[in-house]
Amino acid sequence: MEKVFYTHDPRVNSVFKVLDKNGIIINNINHGITNTELLEIYKWMIRINAADKKIINLQRQGFMGTYPSVQGQEACQVAASFVLSKKDFLVPTFRETGMMWAKGIPLKSLMLYWMGNENGSKHPLDTEVLPICIPVGSHLPHAQGIGWSQRLKKQEEITLCSFSDGATSEGDFHAALNFAAVLKSRTIFFCQNNGFAISTKTEKQTKSKTIAEKAFAYGMQGIKVDGNDVLALIIALKEAKEMAKNNTPTLVEASTYRLSDHTTTDNAKLYREDEEVKEKLEEEPISRFEKYLISLKILDQEKINQIKEDAKKEVESISKEALAEKDPELTEMFDYLLEKTYPELELQKKALLQEYSNQ
Repeated sequence: MEKVFYTHDPRVNSVFKVLDKNGIIINNINHGITNTELLEIYKWMIRINAADKKIINLQRQGFMGTYPSVQGQEACQVAASFVLSKKDFLVPTFRETGMMWAKGIPLKSLMLYWMGNENGSKHPLDTEVLPICIPVGSHLPHAQGIGWSQRLKKQEEITLCSFSDGATSEGDFHAALNFAAVLKSRTIFFCQNNGFAISTKTEKQTKSKTIAEKAFAYGMQGIKVDGNDVLALIIALKEAKEMAKNNTPTLVEASTYRLSDHTTTDNAKLYREDEEVKEKLEEEPISRFEKYLISLKILDQEKINQIKEDAKKEVESISKEALAEKDPELTEMFDYLLEKTYPELELQKKALLQEYSNQ
């Protein structure tokens, strides 16, 4: 199979693609994905999209806190989870609802997290997914460290760290990639470049033509992939995983587009034109992949409608469970903060309980 890291050099602005925006194959590379797997990938993209819409609706009704939508980035979310085994580590940023769900974190837990319910942070122990990281870029050194430990322990597993283009403007990005290359960390650095760090466009963050080319300065391989092409992403990430298993870290830049606001507290109309979003909507990943599967006769309109209806029902059921979840006790924020308490903490606990008892 073609080694795409070596045939698509981001320094000459080569972007790896398999499907065009109309779902037509433009690169006949063998992706090695079965028809059953292709259908499952599509179903996950639809489920993630349905969950995203439901969470936004709940936020607008006052049931959810601030939420970062993944609309337009479904291909990145599914591709990353698809290539990871159960024992591989995922170190996510905050815009990874789909990726975390597909890796094994229950959607109910993710909903509870964005509701401000601490029970949502209690992940199943066998998922190997770190908690959501809100500070931009601060999780990259952690991912490097996990990948380093996997090399030292001679484990088969690898680590994938997902982050945004905005994170590449942080010092933690430099520290993580530098250490990863020097220490031969078993880490894939997966940058979902969605075009904006909140309102700051990528070209205003860096003079590099691509983010992927930054990898070469650290002595590692980098590749830029069409982030709306789920097939290209899976191929590139599979290759990156094999390299990680051989103690070679990589930087994968997925060039995608954030179709939504930065979060539900943002108004993207203040810094980008509707025409730009309309243009990018024609390149979004779900319809592109859908057209491809129709051409293979894996999908037809009846199946599409059924898959979407099933996803909607599933998400609706899970959201009802999340809404019915009991809030944690007030004392839990004190009881589980430290292994052993101390007088000042007990005074704060007593004061809080007294305040609430008077209401």
